[in-house]
Amino acid sequence: MSPLESDFEAIELSIVVPVYNEEANIRPFLARTEAVLAALGVSYEIIFSLDPSPDRTEELIREEIERNPCIKLLSFSRRFGQPAATMGGIFNCLGKSCVVIDVDLQDPPEVIAALYTKLVEGYDVVLGRRRSRKGETLTKRLIAYVGYAAINRLSDVEIPRNTGDFRIISRRVIEALREMPESHGFLRGLVAYIGYRQTWVDYDRDERLHGKGNYNRLTGSLKIGLNGIVGFSRRPLQLLSLAGFFLAAFSFLLGAWYVFQRLIGMELTPGLPTTVLVVTFFSGVQLLALGLMGEYLGRTYDEVKRRPMYIIDRRENFKHPAPVADKTTKL
Repeated sequence: MSPLESDFEAIELSIVVPVYNEEANIRPFLARTEAVLAALGVSYEIIFSLDPSPDRTEELIREEIERNPCIKLLSFSRRFGQPAATMGGIFNCLGKSCVVIDVDLQDPPEVIAALYTKLVEGYDVVLGRRRSRKGETLTKRLIAYVGYAAINRLSDVEIPRNTGDFRIISRRVIEALREMPESHGFLRGLVAYIGYRQTWVDYDRDERLHGKGNYNRLTGSLKIGLNGIVGFSRRPLQLLSLAGFFLAAFSFLLGAWYVFQRLIGMELTPGLPTTVLVVTFFSGVQLLALGLMGEYLGRTYDEVKRRPMYIIDRRENFKHPAPVADKTTKL
């Protein structure tokens, strides 16, 4: 048995925590999470996936590693963003199962026990589904509602409403993710695509404990929505084709109407307002179509380049080498 296989047997649960500029939340998060893991009585590792931060986040994590040898640090060469940091932690974890959770304590660590209990029942994925969202504005909730509705209507996979990245996944889901060489790392869509037995646990989401989030509530939600639609469906392109057909038919009928007016000697409909309206309408449709096709073309361009999703600078307190099958280093 190799050392790596031995580690797989030794660690029951991995906790992956993407962090950036979170110095005020590191210790409160660990205090609550370690208490939950102690109550569960399982062997564990806590992996902080760190985008280099200008504050003391890295320093505090190193201090906590000295206190608790189950804490590990994965530091990237530059800021690659939360999705890449999350996937980096997942691909470097050794647990039989893995929990993804943010450090800001909006997702209560105490829910981990319920997620783990459900997983033990035989599920491969257990999602944390938000029953309430403290501290979120009506605008944010509306954007989230519309976004999930659009994704589930247009994409080929269904992502349950009111779920984020907070979840627990089994080892075979982790290995299935490793086989997907996509560079955008949209975890919610990828896990939904994989399938297997999935369920959820309802919980109440809290307000952020300290500091200000690094997530833009408007553009971030739009980016998530585009990832879900563009990455998992060609239906918008098909809808554009249908829209083009109907608009062309409308233009043909409008032209036929003008010809008919001329043939019967009727006075032609005054043209300037109609011309302006039609030209601006079709120009808007064309720009919208070009923008949508650009999203698909840009996604194709990113994937064809085969660049890595992330580049690791340092792996601290890891007693095993980086997984050989980690395709994110070969994209």
